Amino acid sequence: MRNRFTLYIAIALLLGLVAGTLLHARIGDAQQLATVVANLGLVTDVFLRLIRMIIAPLVFSTLVSGIAHMGDSRALGRVGVRSIGWFLMASLLSLLLGIVMVSALRPGAGLSLPNLTAAAGVPAGSLTLKEFVNHLVPRSIAEAMANNEILQIVVFAGFFGTAVAALGERARRVLEFTEQLAQVMLKVTGYVMLFAPVAVLAAVSATVGAHGLGILATYGRFIGGFYLSLGLLWLVLVGLGYLVLRRRIFELVRLIREPVLLAFSTASSEAAYPKTMEQLVRFGASERISSFVLPLGYSFNLDGSMMYCTFATLFIAQVYGVELG
Repeated sequence: MRNRFTLYIAIALLLGLVAGTLLHARIGDAQQLATVVANLGLVTDVFLRLIRMIIAPLVFSTLVSGIAHMGDSRALGRVGVRSIGWFLMASLLSLLLGIVMVSALRPGAGLSLPNLTAAAGVPAGSLTLKEFVNHLVPRSIAEAMANNEILQIVVFAGFFGTAVAALGERARRVLEFTEQLAQVMLKVTGYVMLFAPVAVLAAVSATVGAHGLGILATYGRFIGGFYLSLGLLWLVLVGLGYLVLRRRIFELVRLIREPVLLAFSTASSEAAYPKTMEQLVRFGASERISSFVLPLGYSFNLDGSMMYCTFATLFIAQVYGVELG
């Protein structure tokens, strides 16, 4: 199953395109089609809920184990500083590349969308520094886990793991418990991943079934330009990785094909997290390092999402002819 997982996801993706096209062509009644699409969406929703079910305990247990096994605060500080440095560099790179590419490709030029004053149906809001800092620290770890607030879980796990490491032998049983919890959650993750191809099939079928293959052409310029930008970002990041890992970077790219394809087909980075953790260990990365760095990256370094924000913002500005200085 492990070696064929990527193949199964790819097959599910293709079958979803075929099934969605047939649904869109054969079911003429709009209400009936909406019912079928909603039922297919239920499969994807259940899968994503299963993923969210395991994310909080998985992040907490692996991060605490990783921090506790660092040994001393200096090692933890070195890894943390290097990780944050990489995150800042990659984040700035993704934002700048997104701005450059959308400005060069101009995918929104010439498109006609609803009037600028039309209601979008999305509640407007702002985020101040005070709100961000308040949100950063959990009021309760139980509340943070219940709401899957990963950043808050990371903050609590950082304090908890550091305390476990400082207590040493007196906290040995606590560390053993978190290690065992991490192993159990990784096993649960394996069970949940068995449903991934079915979820991919349902998700693609629902999208194409509701809008037809024409949805791909309608947003082709925007999506095509964005994927081109993502591809360039990947090339740059892989090139930087080559400076450190040399030819092994290509092995790493091969191993993370599965979580990348899973995230793409389900439109959820949460779906990719558990599989990425597993593949990093298979690659040979230290489990204590990967269990510390990956949750941090999951919270602070969503490069694709940041590039999409810049790309989509300037795309909308181009559509409505808003000149940005």
